[in-house]
Order: sequence, then C-alpha cells, then structure tokens
Amino acid sequence: MIQISQIKLPVSHTKKDLDNKIKKLLGLKEVPEYRIKKQSIDARKKPDIKYIYTVELSMTQEQKLIKRCRQASMIQEKAYKLPACGEQKLSSRPLIVGMGPAGLFCGYLLAKAGYRPVIIERGEAVENRVKTIEEFWQTGKLDPASNVQFGEGGAGTFSDGKLNTLVKDKMQRNQFVLETFVHFGAPEEILYTAKPHIGTDLLRQVIKNMREEILSLGGEVRFETMLTDIKISKGSICSVELNKSGWMEAGPVVLAVGHSARDTFQMLYEKKIPMSSKSFAIGVRVEHPREMINASQYGEGYPKEHLPTASYKLTAKAENGRNVYSFCMCPGGYVVNASSEAERLVVNGMSNHDRMADTSNSAIIVNVTPEDYGSAHPLAGVEFQRKWEAKAYEEGKGRIPVQLLCDLEKNQISKGFGSFFPSMKGKNCFGNLNNCLPDYVVSAIIHGMHQFDHKIHGFARPDTIISGVETRTSSPVRIQRNEQFESEIRNLFPCGEGAGYAGGITSAAMDGMKVAEEIIRRYEPMD
Repeated sequence: MIQISQIKLPVSHTKKDLDNKIKKLLGLKEVPEYRIKKQSIDARKKPDIKYIYTVELSMTQEQKLIKRCRQASMIQEKAYKLPACGEQKLSSRPLIVGMGPAGLFCGYLLAKAGYRPVIIERGEAVENRVKTIEEFWQTGKLDPASNVQFGEGGAGTFSDGKLNTLVKDKMQRNQFVLETFVHFGAPEEILYTAKPHIGTDLLRQVIKNMREEILSLGGEVRFETMLTDIKISKGSICSVELNKSGWMEAGPVVLAVGHSARDTFQMLYEKKIPMSSKSFAIGVRVEHPREMINASQYGEGYPKEHLPTASYKLTAKAENGRNVYSFCMCPGGYVVNASSEAERLVVNGMSNHDRMADTSNSAIIVNVTPEDYGSAHPLAGVEFQRKWEAKAYEEGKGRIPVQLLCDLEKNQISKGFGSFFPSMKGKNCFGNLNNCLPDYVVSAIIHGMHQFDHKIHGFARPDTIISGVETRTSSPVRIQRNEQFESEIRNLFPCGEGAGYAGGITSAAMDGMKVAEEIIRRYEPMD
C-alpha cells in the first residue's frame, strides 16, 4: 500500500481538486481509488491557509509509482484483532460496572466475542438522561443518579465529543474506536480529521446504537442499577450487591465507574481495595466570542464557509511555579452545570457537532497534587474537590457563579457583562470566584491568562467571562492494578478514567478494550 503525505490545497478546494492533485503526483491518467488518512489545517502563514492531506491507496507497480513521487512511501496495512479465547471456564458472565466509554467498549468487544456481558449503569438510558438533564438545567432539580456525570455514555456524552488522544497505539485500538463510532452513526470525517469530534447531539444516538448492538449479541444492560457492595473470598471477588437490595454471583468484574463515582470509591476503600490519591487539575471555564477566536487562529477576513470553528491549546508556567493550561476546549460551545451531588457545583464544556454557539470556551486549569489536599488519605483528592464545589454552590446560591476577568483581578463581583454574553446550559448569576478556589490557583490563572494573551490577542480582554468551578478534569483516585489490568483482588479489573488510567473518550474506550482483551485471553465464553 502507498501513502502520500503533505498534499497541500487551498481551503476553497473541492474533491475534484484533491483527485487531480493525487493523479498528478503519481503521473497517472485516471484518478486511483484512495482513502483519506489524515486532514489537517496549516494556518501558520495567514491569510494563506492550506488543508494538508495524507492519503492511502493500493495499486499495481507501487514501487514504480513511489519513484515518481517524493511524497509517497510504502506502508503496511494493519487492522485491530481480538486475541484468541482462553481455555478456563467462566463461572458467571462478565459484569461491567459503568457504561461510559470504557465500559461501553469493554462490553461491546466481549459481546462480539460471545461472552454475553452484563453491564450495569447507575444512571438512565441516554434518551431518558437527556430529558432529566434538560430539566435540571431549567429548574435546578438535580438527580444524583442521572446527570451530566452519570448515565449511559458517561460524562463524555455531554461534552464536545473530542476523540483525539496522545496514547501510543501499536494495536490499532484507536482506529477501531473511530471506525466503531462511524459504524454506529458518527460522521465519517472523524476517521481522518486531525482533531476529530462528534458533538454531543450526534454522540447520543451513536451510544444508543451501540447499546442495541450489545443487546442483539446477547449482552444485558441494566440502567438505574448501582454497585453498592462486594464480597471477597480467598483473595477473589465472588459476589456483588446491586442497589442495596440483592446479591449476584460474580465472574470477572470490570470497574469502569468514571471519575465522579465518589460513593463507589468510598465503598471500595472500606473493602480495602488498594488505591491511592493522584494529581489532577482545577480551575475555571473561560468564554470568548467565537469569531474572536476564529479571527485569531485564521486571520482577519478568513473564509468562513471553508473552515471549521477554530480551537486552541495553551500552556504556561505561572509565577508561583504552577502549570496553567487550557483543557477540554469547546469551539462554538456551551458552559454547562455538570453537578452530581447536592449543594455542590461543578462546570464543564459541551459542543454540538456544528460548533456554532456564539462563544468558544475552555477550562483554564492549574495542577494540584496530593501535597495540596491536606491529608495522605487515598480519598483526600475527592474531599478537596468537594470543598471547592461546595464553595461554588454557596457563591452562586445553586447557580453557576460567573465573573468578568477584570473583576476577578480586582476581587469584586461583576455588575454586568461586557460586549458579549455567555453561552450556558443552567442558570447563572454573578459571584466572586476568588471565594471558590485556592489563592494559588486564582493567581496562577490570572497570570496564565495574560501569558495566553500574547498567543491569542484578546484572550485576557477585561470582559472575558469566567465561570466556576472546574474540578472534574480527571480522577483524583488511582485504583491499583497489575500489568494484566487486575487488582490484587483477583477477577477485579479497574478500568478507564475513574480508576485513573485514562483521560478522555478515546483513551477510556481503549482502556476498556484492553481489559476485554485480557478477559478473552483467560476465559472461554459460557455455553
């Protein structure tokens, strides 16, 4: 197979232009069949912005064609493969706790391989979950079991739906995740865009379609069902309690609980499951006009009809030594109330597929470590999160507290918005975010904002809208596991973001796949 890279075309190009470019590079009379491997944007020489393509094709006389084109090279086609089944008999069907990306993909692989997994999810099916969350945003009535954090699809369902990952992947798991999403209804463009995303509006149906496939393959999904206790015998998990109302025998148990399953973390700690606190980051959401970010990234007068809503990624070192960086950037998106506990408030970002909300937002966060938590307890990071979420709830009286950057710097409550307004899901009110975060975090954010202004002019504009608090950037806990993905308690497999082994939809899905592979290697399906 041939790969041709660095194919540059103007942003206004058509498919025919790409066809002709490939034909010309290879010295062919006819356009060959090809597959786009990657599409990215080069905006370094504004306003001369280019799309850059990498394509793959298979033809006869490939070595001869490569000699004609310096941008061409030979590659070996690779595909993801499931391992062979083990010979040990399962005593019970695999149980997966949580139906976020890790649990969903673990369950999907096991179902495809004939293991008929049982998946439990404390929240609702996604179609019901959407209604519950919309009601919460309108009324403030929180369902602690089904919200932006809990429910089918996990927290990523109500996010931007970004699918890029930094995880090194030699097994083609990343490609499998993207192809699976496309198979179940995601846009085909996610297979090749440099920064793929689905969008919360489309991701919901994709997840529902995956669930229906798992069911058709013999799997079982139980919504509004929570893991409330476990029994251990001779160093191995033997049974689990569901909803405090009944026990079931356990075979392999996959803990794919998500980063907000604080009650589950507590139960596991009490059962002496090895775990430790870990570093994460906290901060705020910042909003700017979508057009301001676009103009900064693409240049004034950029061709709007040919370019997507712009994104950014920013990092800085604050004067106090803390790392400050943007996280979970949502181009043309919304800041959402993502609370999951009563009288505690946390925000997140969310975008639809078109990314056409009036503002673009991002978390601006600061690293915190176990030394900041005030305790060596494994769950000290959880209590650290809760402390600042409670202060945010109090500051906003249950609403999202918002503040202009200029007033954050003056330590005063804002009296009104500037030249633009927030794009939010959930009620908001003005408050002082200095009261909602540690002093060292606030000072680092302010310093970072002004450093970022050198990269994106206007980033530190006085009327930048800030909301808080963002505390669920990653799990504050790591549930220990060995190289076979297993706790020291046998047949218990900590997995995904909640267990401390992933950070985003794709990496969590890939971690779920790794655990499924390990179960398949050990066991053969039940009759």
